[in-house]
Amino acid sequence: MPSPAVSFFSGRDGVRLAYREVGEGRPLILLHGISGDATMWLRHGQAETIAAHGHRVIMPDFRGHGRSEKPRDRSAYPADVLTDDGLALVEHLGLDDYDLGGYSLGARIVVGMLARGATPGRAVVAGQGLRQVLGFGGGAGEFLRRIFAGTETFEPGSPEERAVQWFRSSGDDPVALLHVLDSMVATPEEALGRIQVPTLVAMGGDDTRADSVDQLVAALPHGTRAVVPGDHQTAPATPEFVAAIVDFLADRR
Repeated sequence: MPSPAVSFFSGRDGVRLAYREVGEGRPLILLHGISGDATMWLRHGQAETIAAHGHRVIMPDFRGHGRSEKPRDRSAYPADVLTDDGLALVEHLGLDDYDLGGYSLGARIVVGMLARGATPGRAVVAGQGLRQVLGFGGGAGEFLRRIFAGTETFEPGSPEERAVQWFRSSGDDPVALLHVLDSMVATPEEALGRIQVPTLVAMGGDDTRADSVDQLVAALPHGTRAVVPGDHQTAPATPEFVAAIVDFLADRR
């Protein structure tokens, strides 16, 4: 499908942030992962499919990503700033009846928004387990820091070397991305227990983060689980992933 037009809004500190929209109907904000942008939801037709089921799909680019500003000053990335930006988008659009979802880093921001008072009708937290939400995600953050730092030479063909080539070709700014990582905060388990929004926790069956997905479902008062084919990279492109989201949002009993 053609790439939708890019619109802009201001974060609470004035940073210029981008978003795209597809479809008409009930608003659904979808948040992407680290080093990606809104096109994550366009690349394999996910947004188009969800929109076809009666949704206005709104896809922002995080600060430091995509078409949003990428300030290099650390002061532009205070603690939990991506959650601030997500709440600012809801305010900018004047939404009071909407749904909210995210994948990987975006899922952590969804949880942060819920913990800080966002009240969507339904929420989707995908590609993250309880360990990641609590800030004990293992090696993913450390792996990215090694890549973004640019101080090492990696073996040709290694996962690190492939990641370096990807980031170079994508135009990402490693300084901005490191600041994004440093801005992340954990959501404590007691805060999860206060979230009253029905929440789908979706995970690829081969994702290494799946080891704590059941614990995250249990920590959420209205959590439910969906396991789809694939690992952390491939699961979002599967028809089963999109179908799980569509079915969950449609079940508003």
